[in-house]
Amino acid sequence: MSATMLLFPFSFLLLTTGALGFPMHDMAPPISTVVAEINIPIFNPRVAMAELKAIKLKYMDAQDVIAGKNLVVLPDTLSDPRLDALSDAALTDATSNLSGFALSESTPASHEANMSFLAMNAAAQSATDPLTDEMVGNIDLQYYGPVGFGNETHPQQLSVIIDTGSADLWIPVDCGDCANPQYEANTSSTYTDTGNPFNVTYGSGNVGGTLAHDTISIGGLEIDKQYFGAVTHVSSDFNDDPISGLIGLGFSSIATSGEPTFFENLIMQDKVSAPFFSVYLTRGKASGSMITLGGYDMSKAVGPLTWVSVISKTYWTVQFDGAVVEGKNVTGDLQAAIDTGTTLIYVSQAVASSIYANIPGAGPAANYDSNFFSFPCNSNPTISFLLGGHDFGLNMQDFNLGQDGDGSNNCIGGIVGMDDTFMEGFAIIGDEFLKSWYSVYDYSHGARVGFAPSINNAQ
Repeated sequence: MSATMLLFPFSFLLLTTGALGFPMHDMAPPISTVVAEINIPIFNPRVAMAELKAIKLKYMDAQDVIAGKNLVVLPDTLSDPRLDALSDAALTDATSNLSGFALSESTPASHEANMSFLAMNAAAQSATDPLTDEMVGNIDLQYYGPVGFGNETHPQQLSVIIDTGSADLWIPVDCGDCANPQYEANTSSTYTDTGNPFNVTYGSGNVGGTLAHDTISIGGLEIDKQYFGAVTHVSSDFNDDPISGLIGLGFSSIATSGEPTFFENLIMQDKVSAPFFSVYLTRGKASGSMITLGGYDMSKAVGPLTWVSVISKTYWTVQFDGAVVEGKNVTGDLQAAIDTGTTLIYVSQAVASSIYANIPGAGPAANYDSNFFSFPCNSNPTISFLLGGHDFGLNMQDFNLGQDGDGSNNCIGGIVGMDDTFMEGFAIIGDEFLKSWYSVYDYSHGARVGFAPSINNAQ
């Protein structure tokens, strides 16, 4: 089957008013007289349906989680007021040579923290891990990068998914049904298997084994006795992926292991200069994505950083106040998980219906179940989300998942509706949104998520 080639004004490829949360006069004017040819591929239902099924498993306890049930108590160190000053100082330093916009005001506390860097552990620093974008057709499916296992001179490097929607690290060890590279634990003198069972369900499937600990490293950052799942069984879903495991970067309050995450240990052991990590996700490029632990890379942003408070230290959960679609408000009072381990955007069926009702010509996708909606391929609807009182736009390149069948004039939208009871008061914001925003996940100031317009939108 072939993709349909449609003609759009060149302005379709440019940022529009409100699309990135700041006025049009801050950007180059659109060139409406130039016409660009855009190939729209055909929607691949297999990928979307697989994730839809997996999301139901990954977030099956979400209602209990956001209600605060059965959570692990977070270490007090992660709420230490000292972290506020370290974060402010690091961001001030990161933007010291940047004119035109500021991320946070300089405060006496941040000056004090700048001085305190001299007295900190000399090993405190940041590290950047390159990520690979696994692409299926026009969909950026997931992002993964190398993590080192073992305390030897050359730790074994294995590829893991970067997931802010969970809080456990796992890797296969002596796994009989695992098709991808495994950790050769017998080569590490510091590997310890506790014998305690480890079982967890993720968006891509389920894994099982025992809880172990060993030296884990990313870049130049290293934690001894980091707990992780040494899995001896993985569901077939994972064998379809080019990865060995997963590293959870949510709050350890939801960790199956009951232990702090790798990044939380970096903070508590003063091994990073700042209590935040930053994520840049490419669009349609296998290489170039990255996660920076303890730092902020200004080269990945083209505008100011806007902070949104975390309202539940479980997932990186922020307030979702609704959406603005074609200039019309769609009300909402939801808790939204910002999830790098999820591809699309998921809301309740009721919220999804309200969003698409404001797009002319949109409606339930005729060829698929009620979770999916279509809209005219030749339209360019403006959609933005209100998160913590701030407006953040969604890029149409990411929202458009492809034609609803060969030769169709309708395309499938990337905002997916799910059962109202399952998604009651909840939303999941995945990579479809994050490709437009360089995101920062900060344990300081009561915990917050920062969004800066990504360089993707200037390319």
